[in-house]
Amino acid sequence: MNNKAMIAVALAGLLGSAMAAAAEPAKTEKCFGVAKAGQNDCATKTGSHSCAGQGKKDMDPSEWKKVPAGTCEKMGGKVDKAA
Repeated sequence: MNNKAMIAVALAGLLGSAMAAAAEPAKTEKCFGVAKAGQNDCATKTGSHSCAGQGKKDMDPSEWKKVPAGTCEKMGGKVDKAA
């Protein structure tokens, strides 16, 4: 195998593994108490509304936002496993 062919095979392998890693969905979790007003992801925990973007105040503990898994508590929020 000549050098160009070996380089092409190596690059194809690297690109293939990079594409596979990028295709994996990132794990997320619902994080309560970190959404700014109007930036919540969906309904409240208490049921006061049922749509995204309807939060009325910053950092409301009943509003949630999806965040990368493992980051919620670092941001000052709480993870509700039942939600």
